[in-house]
Amino acid sequence: VTNVAWYRAEAHILRAYFYFELTKRYGGVPLVTRVLAADENTIMPAVDYDSVMNFIVAEVDSYKDSLQVNWKTSSFSNYDGRFTKGVALALKARALLYWASPLHNAAGDVSKWQRAAAAAHDVIAMGLYSLSTDYRNYFLQNNTLSSGETILASRYAATNTMEKQNYPISTSGGLSGVTPSENLVADYEYTGTPDPAHPYANRDPRLGMSIVTNGSTWNGRVIDETPGGKDDMANTNASKTGYYLKKFVNDGLNLVQGGTVTHHWVIMRYGEILLEYAEAMNEAYGPDNDNGYGMTARAAINMVRARTGVNMPVVTAASQDEFRTALKHERRIELAFEDYRYWDLLRWKDAGTALNKPLLGVKVNAGVYSTFTVEERVFDAGKMYYYPFPQTEISISKGVLVQNPGW
Repeated sequence: VTNVAWYRAEAHILRAYFYFELTKRYGGVPLVTRVLAADENTIMPAVDYDSVMNFIVAEVDSYKDSLQVNWKTSSFSNYDGRFTKGVALALKARALLYWASPLHNAAGDVSKWQRAAAAAHDVIAMGLYSLSTDYRNYFLQNNTLSSGETILASRYAATNTMEKQNYPISTSGGLSGVTPSENLVADYEYTGTPDPAHPYANRDPRLGMSIVTNGSTWNGRVIDETPGGKDDMANTNASKTGYYLKKFVNDGLNLVQGGTVTHHWVIMRYGEILLEYAEAMNEAYGPDNDNGYGMTARAAINMVRARTGVNMPVVTAASQDEFRTALKHERRIELAFEDYRYWDLLRWKDAGTALNKPLLGVKVNAGVYSTFTVEERVFDAGKMYYYPFPQTEISISKGVLVQNPGW
């Protein structure tokens, strides 16, 4: 009977998570709340965004207490990795944060931010989660699963796909893959005096933990992107931006000999929860009012920045507006490459500005670093805040499903 309750609760939370992902892309969507018969040909219109959000919150509130709090410490530790109460609460916090954001809260209803702050606090108050003391290694191998920072992760068998696709082309077996932009790199803060000849020195340590830069050591050698160097950007399939992905990628894997290593993808983690809490608290109460929760927005963001091995200076932004800017910056850096940035720009309604700027790269020649435009980017704010529904679905519905504006 207990197992049946677990499985039923998991199914409901999974459905809620599925609808959250749909709303990120489409806004309001058709909401199916009952089992459809195999031969039932029911065409449903999209309901409004608020209705889907209310459904997600109701699902979590109804089933969260039927989920295990911590599989690791239960007599069913072999179930570790399945949904927990923390997953359900983290989903609710994330959903409420999106609901409170400008894209879905044009009137600036502060009560929505208050609900989001309370939901994030519920996860923190569980007392189960903590920040990893090693930002670089947290994302590698089984560290993701053993860390107290992980709330939910997707597990995979050992492969070399991540390394093969992202090692520099000049590394045997590498295909270059994801090459980060200068737009992102430029946002990593300096911790000391900038040196134009060594632009990656005295920077937020998360830069060196996340991105391979010219002059850094990777796979047992120094990256050399100067003209004629082994990593010369003029080489076929070399990085077009001057950078390579390091986050999630293991160093030193022998691809020629078919070496493999375990990878896991973090879906929810405590660092994200702290930043959600900081954002919602700032919007609801300002940066320094803890509303009786025992933690202010400022304290939460500074916990993330003070992580062992990162140790960035505290955020001193005084006003709500200044703190909002600092929070947006921190999410960009802390959560880089974890599939947050694009959705953040949408929910903040910042995409119309941020995504209409050229994608930049950097070149080095004779010790001089210079930026250049890799390609132009266009974001049509009139329609691109939501995806279009597939035209086949529109046609099948015979007008019941109405296309999103602008498409």
